[in-house]
This record gives sequence, C-alpha cells and structure tokens, in this order.
Amino acid sequence: MLSTKKPENILAVKSVSISYPPLESEKGSAFLSQNRQFQWTNTGNVIYPIIPAYAATFLKTKGLKIFWDDAIAEKLTYKDWFKRILKNKPDIVVIETKTPVIKRHWKIINELKKESLKFKNWKLKIILMGDHVTALPKESIKNCKVDYILIGGDYDFLLDELITLINNKEAPKDKIFKSQKKYDLNSLPIIDRKLTQWQLYAYNNTNYKYKPGSYIMSGRDCWWGRCKFCSWCTLFPGKNFRHFSVKHTINEIENLVYNFGIKEIFDDSGTLPIGPWLKELCNELIKRGLSKKVKIGCNMRFGALSLAEYQLMHQAGFRFVLYGLESANQKTLDFVNKNEKTNFAIETLKIAKIAKIEPHVTVMIGYPNETKSDANKTLNLARKIFKEGLADSLQATILIPYPGTPLFKYCKEKNLLLTTNWDDFDMRQPIIKSPISSAEQIELVQNLFKGILSPKFIFQKIISIRSFSDIKHLSNYAIKYIQKLKDFQ
Repeated sequence: MLSTKKPENILAVKSVSISYPPLESEKGSAFLSQNRQFQWTNTGNVIYPIIPAYAATFLKTKGLKIFWDDAIAEKLTYKDWFKRILKNKPDIVVIETKTPVIKRHWKIINELKKESLKFKNWKLKIILMGDHVTALPKESIKNCKVDYILIGGDYDFLLDELITLINNKEAPKDKIFKSQKKYDLNSLPIIDRKLTQWQLYAYNNTNYKYKPGSYIMSGRDCWWGRCKFCSWCTLFPGKNFRHFSVKHTINEIENLVYNFGIKEIFDDSGTLPIGPWLKELCNELIKRGLSKKVKIGCNMRFGALSLAEYQLMHQAGFRFVLYGLESANQKTLDFVNKNEKTNFAIETLKIAKIAKIEPHVTVMIGYPNETKSDANKTLNLARKIFKEGLADSLQATILIPYPGTPLFKYCKEKNLLLTTNWDDFDMRQPIIKSPISSAEQIELVQNLFKGILSPKFIFQKIISIRSFSDIKHLSNYAIKYIQKLKDFQ
C-alpha cells in the first residue's frame, strides 16, 4: 500500500556561521568589524559588530542554528579556526570583508570550499558582505568561489531574505544579491547578547571608561552621509538614513544594563539622531533612572547641537562624544563634502565642555589638495584644542580612498592613486599622490600623537581624577596611546 504521507520539506539551510576568520599579520590585529576604516592595530582593541549581531539574532528567531564565530576577537589561530569550521559544518558561512583584507578572504574562501568537497553531505555556501564587495562585487566572483555577495549594509534583512529564498527553492541565479525593499528597523528583535558573545568585546576598547561596556546602533548610519571619504556611505547613503524608535533603543539599553551589568554604552550610529528623537531619548533615560546606571557615548557632527541639548544629554548620562575634525582648512572640508565650517569645531567643543561632555576628535592627513603648511595648520589646531582642554582624546589617521567612495572615483579619474594593490589600503602608508611625501605624512601623524602631550594637558588630566575608575581609564588609555604609535611606524 502506498503511503499518503507528504514528504517532509527538508531545508537547504539549517545552520549559519557569522564568521571573522583569523587574519594573522606581523602588523598587528585586524581592526575589522563595525569599523568604517580598516586598520592593523597593536592596541588589541575590538568593536562589537552590531549589524551582524542583529543578523545572528534575527536568523535565530527563524529557527536557524547560529554559530557566532569571531575568531579575531577570540584570538584563535587560523589552524584552530579552520578545524572548528570543519567540525561544525555550517550550511552557510558569512564573512564581512574590507578592502585591505579582501585578497586574504578570497584565499580563505577557496580553501574552505576545497576542503568542504571532501565531506559527502556538506554542501557549503559562502556569503561575502561589506563595503568593498558592495562597490566591486564582480571582482570577488572572479577571484574566489563565493556563492553570494550582499550589496548594501542591511546584512540582517538581506541574509534573512536570501536564506528564505534558498529554503523555498527559489535561490537566485545571480550571485550578486540586492534587495529593493525598504526595511523597518523596528521589526528587528533586540540583540541576543549571549548568542553573540558580548563578553569578547566588553573590556578591550578605549571608548569605555566604565566596564564592562557594549555597543548599540540607533541609526543607519549618518543623517549627513555624504562625506567623500566615508566607506559606509556606499552602504548607507545619507538620503536613506533611518533610525530605530526611541522605545527600541531604550529596550536595548535596559537589556544591557539589567541583564548584563553593562556600565557604559557607545551608540555607533554614524551620527546619532538629533531633534525630537534625541530629546525623547534623553527624557526616557532620565525618567527610567538609566541615567544613573549607565554612561553613554556617541558620534556627533560639529555645529549640530546647542548648549541646552548637550546639557540635557549630560543629564541623561552621556559622557563621551566623538567628532570628525578631519582638517582645519575650509578648502579641504569643502573638497570632502563635510558640510561644516572650520569655526564650528572650537564653538562646539567649548559648549560640549561647559555641559561636562568629554570630546574625542579625529583628524586625517594626506589630502591630495593639502600642502605641508595646510597639514600643519590642522596639527596646530589639534594641539590648541588639547592645550585649552577642549578635548580629552584623539585619533589621527592617513586618508584612504576606499573603492565605492566619491574620493576613490576622484583619485582614479585624476590619476592620483599610488597603487591599486588592496593590501596597501591598510592605513599604514599613503595611497594618494600628495604635495607631502609619504614619509612626511607618517611623521606628521606621529608628531600629532606626541605633540598633544603638553605639560598643561597632562596636568589637566591629573587634576580631573575623581575616582579609581578615572585612574584605571587614564592608565589604560596611556598604554593604548603608546601602542597606537606602533601602528604608524
């Protein structure tokens, strides 16, 4: 007698590994996840990868088995990581990549694919995502055995959509996957911090004064989102800026504070949402007593907020605000489409300090239109800021024209690229032809790091100590500061 029972629908994808394979280098550790600019770093800093964490959580709610596989944060060797992947045999391995390590990822993908063929019942699929492959997807298809490439930055929604199609036997024939949908961020669950091993990222990060710390990301990504150099503008153009509701962000914060004992949170939106949203958030933090339980940091633009808004932020628990100073030359700010005036910096830092906010500023060296005199003008402004106690910390980098950015297009059209070997786009050396020599640019960065350590700045830091936490934070920052100098040798 023939059975009338319908055959079970066997899913093609049951398990997914969100993977950051080890990238071993004498230059240091790969500063890759949740980072708009890739660096090899000797500081040991790690950043919690927010959108991949949402992806892992979202897919878990759909019944998939998820492996959170950040071998960089775990400090695994490549050999041990490779063995673990072969042991787990996930149906899909998802890798986030960036320009300076794309060739390494091609090699890893090809090795994984070759090894997986030795297992009869393992039909491994590999997915690449990130700003580099969004800009140049066909390049990776040509150079490795990748199965799919995600275009855009909404990895959480894109992965869910792609896997659903595969499991419904509607797998796309094209390896380049881009959705035309507009996603509602509030439909995402709050991140499963246990699944995504929050503790790996809770201590080794100079953005945290109070530990353990963690990251959230209330907006995707920056409401300006038009800076010519920013690689994430390829993922999240400013015209498409979206943010979670205040309720969703508060739920993320309460989960971190009450379930994991988090003492400091950094909101890594490219620029934190402002206006009524920010006012509502601050009032809710105060109303719920969270302002007394956790400190908060964020990214912000010069000239965006008033003194009253900064004072409300301080009252709500905001401690640390990061600003992109970039250059002291108006012609440069206009060139990179920063949409700011040079006088905004001092004016903003002064009112932030009045509101008891601790500012962090970033600058860049190596613009194609800047002379050494222009670069020194930026360095002198940075030194003035620190001498007058208007900033508490600094980040200095070399300008890199990432593929997909307007800066890369400009440099290519003007024949300004010194190389197109992606390995060299790691911020260790200049990539753009400039009136300033490569050696001088690296020296300028090092001089900036060294130059801000004036006796007055050090004295101000010492007299600012109010607790043992302050001592630990300053000691840790001093160590990281020295280690950072190695990144620009």
